Amino acid sequence: MGGAPLNGAPAVERVVVEARTRGRYLLRPGSEAGAGCLVIGCHGYAESAEIHLAELERIPGAARHSLVAVDGLHAFYDRKGERVLRGWMTRDLRAEAIEDNLRYVRSILDQVRPRVGWRAPLVFAGFSQGVAMAWRAAVAGGHGAAALVALAGDVPPELLELPPEVPFPAHVLLARGDRDSWYDAGKLEADRAALAERGVTAETLTFAGDHEWTDPFRAAAGRLLAQLVV
Repeated sequence: MGGAPLNGAPAVERVVVEARTRGRYLLRPGSEAGAGCLVIGCHGYAESAEIHLAELERIPGAARHSLVAVDGLHAFYDRKGERVLRGWMTRDLRAEAIEDNLRYVRSILDQVRPRVGWRAPLVFAGFSQGVAMAWRAAVAGGHGAAALVALAGDVPPELLELPPEVPFPAHVLLARGDRDSWYDAGKLEADRAALAERGVTAETLTFAGDHEWTDPFRAAAGRLLAQLVV
């Protein structure tokens, strides 16, 4: 883990140290106790829990469900230095960041699920960079996700390499805008096919739009949530 010696000097050691940090989440309880889903939302890069919660609340029927918007652990200022925004991880210390993020979301679920009720179907919802976090928490979070809603982001490749007996959410919505050059049609189809190989039939949606939330997507997400609590 060191660099090459320079002018005979000893090699520089690169040492990873575990450090404690703190995150936060926003909880908006459902209007009817025990009558809706528990939705755990993961925002996109350079967003925040407040931004994500506002989008979740625009899903048709959202008032019925308990909504949790999770702040990413990595905070930074916007270019003007006026707002604090967040992200989930970078390529640096990737494996360690995934481990930290999973532990973080598990601790949130440990707090929230007793309050909302263990019978409420657990649904993860992710946008853009938050899709990968939503997938990892749904599959490896240890709380048994019933469904996953993914907007403009792909399935982490390491999850698709897990043994076939590892359970994935039974209900999945994959969505993208037709002008989204990042999560393009090829990536969506690759995700759909890979999930099908694991026995997961994913609903797909391509709407008129870019890398963004839209009403057609919100309507599809609302229908998925509604069918879980009929």
